[in-house]
Amino acid sequence: MFKIFTLLADLIVFTWLKIPESSRWAGSLHFFIEDVSKIFFLLVIMIYFIGLLRSSLNTERIRVFLQGKNRFFGYFLGAGFGAITPFCSCSSIPLFLGFTQARIPIGITMSFLITSPIINEVALILLGGLLGIKFMVIYVLVGILAGVIGGIFIDAIKAEHYLMSLAEKMKEGSVELQEFEKQKMTFRDRHQFAKNELKTIFFRVWKWVFIGVGLGALLHGFVPEEFITNNLGSGQWWSVPGAVLLGIPLYSNATGMIPIAESLLIKGLPVGTTLAFMMSTVAASFPEFVILKQVMKPRLLLIFFVMLLVMFTCVGLILNLIPF
Repeated sequence: MFKIFTLLADLIVFTWLKIPESSRWAGSLHFFIEDVSKIFFLLVIMIYFIGLLRSSLNTERIRVFLQGKNRFFGYFLGAGFGAITPFCSCSSIPLFLGFTQARIPIGITMSFLITSPIINEVALILLGGLLGIKFMVIYVLVGILAGVIGGIFIDAIKAEHYLMSLAEKMKEGSVELQEFEKQKMTFRDRHQFAKNELKTIFFRVWKWVFIGVGLGALLHGFVPEEFITNNLGSGQWWSVPGAVLLGIPLYSNATGMIPIAESLLIKGLPVGTTLAFMMSTVAASFPEFVILKQVMKPRLLLIFFVMLLVMFTCVGLILNLIPF
């Protein structure tokens, strides 16, 4: 099915623009056109159908359900719920506040907060189409495991003592939270909700698609393979933590990061280093920490930050030891 996007890029680059195939610009432009058209197609289709499913989502029921469950099982539920909610790190925070206000253990809410920006349905479809099913499965398992381990650790250190009062903070997130707490609707209502979701999310992420694909195209066409392998290759012990630290200021969502990850893998970057870079970019962002500062004391923010860096670094180092 995706062959049509390759043919489209061939037509534009080689037939209409007549750029020689040996040119670095040809490789970059072909990469950009093929991936942008493919991603936009998937975004439109998937966001609409995801919107239909989300139209019946009721977070109050989910919070009540989570409250009555075994703590360890709750970590998986929190991470699993994060995996099926297509939010970036910043837009996950209103639900995080709701879970905390409902007195759900902080570890379970943190499992959700960690996993939600890492995994979403659109990103998984793109991962499967661009990087293959194997990479998609690894990414999902690592994302859920990161949420579970993070939740266990946060509860173990009794991090609830480092939370600020949420009474007034909930007012800030209540409007956005209510947007997701839908009552029973007709199919026409759900269709309208899905259309609104499509418009809202598409206009929120399209620029990240262009930026992500653009960076990926530049890497693909202009960055020598030797630069990638020599500076972030598996032979250097610092390559994985370096990739994680580099990913934080390059904040994006998972959708915008996938083309960059694809280009890095093509250039020879190990799977573990690529995955660590991608996860740090989507799950540990400066905007997120700025917002969380309103509800977390500085010590908990620092713990959260270091925890993510350590987890993603360990993930990268372990995966680099596994042959793919």
